[in-house]
Amino acid sequence: MDYKQTLDYMYAQLPMFTRIGAAALKPDLTNTLALCEALGNPHKKFKTIHIAGTNGKGSTSHMLASILQAAGYKTGLHTSPHLKDFRERTRVNGQMMPEDFVIRFVEENNTLFETIKPSFFEMTVAMCFDYFAKQQVDIAIIETGLGGRLDSTNIILPQLSVITNIGWDHTDLLGDTLAKIAFEKAGIIKPNTPVVIGESDAETAPVFINKATEENAPIVFADAQLQLQNFDNRGDVAVFDVWQNNQVLFSGVECDLTGIYQKKNITTVLAAVLQLQEQGWEITEAHIRQGLQSVKSSTGLMGRWQKLSDNPLTYADTGHNLNGIQEVLKQISLTPHNQLHIVWGMVKDKDITKVLGLLPQKAHYYFCNAQLPRALPAAEMQQQATAFGLQGNHYSTVAEALKAAQTTAQQGDLVFVGGSTFVVAEVV
Repeated sequence: MDYKQTLDYMYAQLPMFTRIGAAALKPDLTNTLALCEALGNPHKKFKTIHIAGTNGKGSTSHMLASILQAAGYKTGLHTSPHLKDFRERTRVNGQMMPEDFVIRFVEENNTLFETIKPSFFEMTVAMCFDYFAKQQVDIAIIETGLGGRLDSTNIILPQLSVITNIGWDHTDLLGDTLAKIAFEKAGIIKPNTPVVIGESDAETAPVFINKATEENAPIVFADAQLQLQNFDNRGDVAVFDVWQNNQVLFSGVECDLTGIYQKKNITTVLAAVLQLQEQGWEITEAHIRQGLQSVKSSTGLMGRWQKLSDNPLTYADTGHNLNGIQEVLKQISLTPHNQLHIVWGMVKDKDITKVLGLLPQKAHYYFCNAQLPRALPAAEMQQQATAFGLQGNHYSTVAEALKAAQTTAQQGDLVFVGGSTFVVAEVV
């Protein structure tokens, strides 16, 4: 098989969450353990950092990878889902794994797949671990797919665990309270392994503290340890000061991820770096500054308050759950504009009513759906949105919706594309 045929096999033959939803999930780690055992347990051959959370996992993972790369470490990065190319999920020093590795891995292990019958994600995780082991990375940042306790990535024993935050997403799978969701995320906390929690919350903090105590794991709440002050979006970079113990730790730091919501993620990243420094990793202030200044170019991150066009001014963002949308709307409110045009699509297996209730009624809407079975058809999206006072037309593709929005937009208007990672993937 060539690369395209290999991907076609993977997408068609393996249960895939982005295609069919919860039916693709396996409720335990058996398949991943069996795959990795057959591959010689590659995940035991390199050091890792494990990252979970409702929002911010991707940004946090990429920022940490960029800093470690700046410090001279050969750094693996596993994230999901991908936006444009399957190989985005597995990078070393920002470079995607080669197509021929994907082809060989699937060919050489086809019989194994037929025997174990893994999901798409289980196979992808095993492939990633195998690639990192063969590349002999110094350390790999491993982002969970969904949850934590039963996520396929949770067979690693990391140097550090990081949980960015807890919010409302996948409640049908993770639980209908924040405490239940936190319990699932807390499953990545390992014995005697430090854990950084990005955001303090009265409902979820006890869950993390109890789990950390059970595992004898030192625990740090990033927002209690560090504060970002004077956060200023200057177009292509955000500039800010970092405070610790009422003193300036770093001043005038620049980051090429400019969304206001990145303040929380940057604080989490820096708290994680402090833990790594305590473990003996050689990461200097210069490495931190360089890493944060070049996240996108060092790691290939896309879709986080990403500018698509200056005329008309157009941004896209992958925020897709209640908390993520709230942060995006805050960013939109901070972006000067006259009329707001929103290109919008979501998936059909989520409760979208709370999200629709957040969206501004004064915007012009261009409803669409990504090209995947999970997508909520644009006409249905429009119908549901109308009940919330959101007015607009529906379009058969994301590209058509974006073209209509940009054609309609006048000087000084703002176009935003979002609602689903898969919608954003079709325009970045």
